[in-house]
Amino acid sequence: MNSFDATKKFRIGSVPYLNAVPLTRGIESEIIFATPAKLAELLRRDELDAALVSITEVLLNDRYDILDGIAIASLGEVFSVLLAHKKPLEEVTEIFCDTASLTSVNLLRVLLAERGLKPEFKPLENYEAAPKKDFVLLIGDRAIEFQRAPHAHEIFDLGVAWTEMTNLPFVYAVWALRRGVENSELRAELRSSKRFGMETLDQIIATREEFDEDFRRDYFDWHIHFHLGEDEKRAIAKFSELLRKHGLGPVFEPKFVA
Repeated sequence: MNSFDATKKFRIGSVPYLNAVPLTRGIESEIIFATPAKLAELLRRDELDAALVSITEVLLNDRYDILDGIAIASLGEVFSVLLAHKKPLEEVTEIFCDTASLTSVNLLRVLLAERGLKPEFKPLENYEAAPKKDFVLLIGDRAIEFQRAPHAHEIFDLGVAWTEMTNLPFVYAVWALRRGVENSELRAELRSSKRFGMETLDQIIATREEFDEDFRRDYFDWHIHFHLGEDEKRAIAKFSELLRKHGLGPVFEPKFVA
C-alpha cells in the first residue's frame, strides 16, 4: 500500500511506532516513516504535505495548521515516554536522551523545572547504552522494550507526571499541515484513515508483531487515545504556557483546521 506510486497525490510523514498505526493504516498516499525530529526537518523543507509531528514542532514554528480532532495523546500513564533513573530525581544533573522527540525532551524539561530542577540534556549515543545511564529519557517502542525487559531503574512516566500536575491529558503528536496550501483532499484522507484505524483496531491488536497481543490490547485500551477535543486543547494551551514560563519559546498560538 505504501510503496511509491506516481498517482498518489500526497507525501505524508509518520513515526514508525506502534502508537501511530491506527492513524496511518488506511492512508493511500505515499508515507515516509522517520523519527519525529526527522519528520519536522522534512516538513520545514516542504518535502512533506503533512506529518504526524511532535506538538512542540507546531508550537515553536508558526507555519503549520493542526488537523482538528486527531492526535496521539494520553491521560495518565503513557508507558512509551519515560525517564528511567537509578538515582532520586532530586539528584539529577544530566539526562541522556533519545533526541528523536522534541516534545518528550521539552515535556521533561517543563516537569523538572516545575520541581526546581534544570539538568543538562545530552544525546544518548546508542540504545544499548541506556541501561548504564543513571538518567535516560526514552520514547516510543524503545521505551516499551526497556520497561518490559529486566532493568535496575525506577520509571518516571511523563504521562503520569503531567496529568498529576495539571489534571489534563497530554498531546504528544498531531497532524501538521503546511499552511497556505489547498489540502481539503489531504485532510479528508487523514480523517478517513483514522476512521479505518478505529474500526479495525481489534485487527491491529491481533495481527501486529510488536510485543505481544495482551500488551498491545492493554496499550491501546488504557494508555493511548487518538482524539483531539477540548480537554486536549486545554492541555496544549497549558503546555504552551509552561514552555513560555521556562524560556523554551517563543511559542505560537496553535491554529486548528477542520
